Amino acid sequence: MAREDEKADAMEIDGQHQQVANTAVPDGFNADYLRIYYGKLFPHVDFFKWLSYGNDGKHPGCDQSYVGRREFSFTLENDIYVRFQSFDSVAEMENSIKEKCPFKIDIGPVYSVDPAKRHAYAQSGNNVFVPVERELIFDIMILVSITYCGYIVVVVVSIAGLNNEQRAAIADYFRVYKVGGENTMKKVSLTGAVLHPFLARSYTDVLKGFFEDKLLLSQQLFASEERYQKILDLIPDENVASELHDKWQGNRRSSISKEDVNATRWEQLKSTLQSGKHKGLRRCIEEIVFSYTYPRLDMEVSKHMNHLLKAPFCIHPKTGRVCVPIDPNNSDDFDPTTVPTLSQGIVSATIAESLQGGIRKLIQCQAPAVQEYLDLVKFTQLPADFTNLVPHEKLLLHETNH
Repeated sequence: MAREDEKADAMEIDGQHQQVANTAVPDGFNADYLRIYYGKLFPHVDFFKWLSYGNDGKHPGCDQSYVGRREFSFTLENDIYVRFQSFDSVAEMENSIKEKCPFKIDIGPVYSVDPAKRHAYAQSGNNVFVPVERELIFDIMILVSITYCGYIVVVVVSIAGLNNEQRAAIADYFRVYKVGGENTMKKVSLTGAVLHPFLARSYTDVLKGFFEDKLLLSQQLFASEERYQKILDLIPDENVASELHDKWQGNRRSSISKEDVNATRWEQLKSTLQSGKHKGLRRCIEEIVFSYTYPRLDMEVSKHMNHLLKAPFCIHPKTGRVCVPIDPNNSDDFDPTTVPTLSQGIVSATIAESLQGGIRKLIQCQAPAVQEYLDLVKFTQLPADFTNLVPHEKLLLHETNH
């Protein structure tokens, strides 16, 4: 059986005690289906092999204690957290998952010692229970619609033995959108005589064209006062913002079509800000584009090794969708609406097929989506003399929140 922590720690997450909440199970998320999913479809062996990073073999550089020092966290029904679990073998992990049927599975860091035995080490007086390794994660929040506040969270995982300070430095290099005070509307400030080459390439090669060719019209950014006021709030000069507002309010009954009004008003805004008549607005156009198009990083996820990561192939409790890997080379073709769900196709087909046997045939044929995403989880074959284990696979994970 898997090694479990004492009940006193069952409600602890990220160092804080959680209250048990009686939350209803959402549509599309069925506990009975979940048991079938864990019993028939969840890729226990491949999942455990991925987290072993080559340390499940017999080569000279293999650290047999590696995977046993990895924390697993289960969220059970009614938001009960069971943290600091560890497993020495895939059989232990599989039995625990099937027994507990977690509504969510999270992956913690690799600790210096077995996390399930941390209290024994604490009693010795030596502070040896510390995280020593965890995937470097970029939690990217992408706005789906200006009208609706739904979003998609994409997690990019890259293995690296970095401390918290190094992780923070890397994440800060990519960060542009910075959350300020509650009354601060402007979230992007581009300073310096010229843009950093990385930001300049991002703006010229990707962001500017996407904003002007797709976002302006598809999101109707200037079609109503409510919409364009959000953009005007990003202009630090209130007089300029007021001038544009009055101009657009004055011609709102003009013959400009809905298709043209967005492009027309955007060009008017650019012409005003780039005219050179107003000081301090030189970067304002770029800042607006970055605000609407550049990925927003959750810095806390990237900075701290003890932050939990949702496991691939677990089920999102709000939507019932499978958290699936995405092929980085074909990420533009990924459609989140086609991600398999617990209740649609996968488990319902599993129930029918399991009555007749042949579950592997189901995975390979009737539910190709499962096998398709499973094939994306690849592992690096390490040579026999590879002693410094630094896995370098990259994996994009997707989860739909709304």
